[in-house]
Amino acid sequence: MFTDALYVFLISMIPIVELRASIPAGAALGLPWYITISVAIIGNLLPVPFILLFVKKVFDWMRKYPKLKKIVDFCENKFAKKVAKAGNTAFWTLVGFIAIPLPGTGAWTGSGIAAICEVPFKKGVLAAIIGVVIAAVVVTLIAYGALAGLSFLL
Repeated sequence: MFTDALYVFLISMIPIVELRASIPAGAALGLPWYITISVAIIGNLLPVPFILLFVKKVFDWMRKYPKLKKIVDFCENKFAKKVAKAGNTAFWTLVGFIAIPLPGTGAWTGSGIAAICEVPFKKGVLAAIIGVVIAAVVVTLIAYGALAGLSFLL
């Protein structure tokens, strides 16, 4: 069981797939839902402080190279537009973005957006925690079949 939990933990730290893949993996491995969700949340949140603290430094380094600079500029412009649209609801927009259980959303991308848009560290961490917990609950309900009983509505 420890090895299976370790797999869930490691998968949840992979950008893009995060806990959206690790929770179904835990279910497939036969882990109890409460172990899977706990390990997935911890693994998914572990990179968040590092992303918040260092993504701007990584982007500054990338700007030294013309091809990488284009990628950085594209990302920053795209993120800045999203935050500008959100206005006063930026915190909850960030939470919602992290909570949506789709590839490309989640703690990695949300933390990157928070760092680039200079969201204060504590607010960025809090948004990630709330968003990751919401996503974990949704994915766990789906992966462990709790929503299967609602299939008669479809």
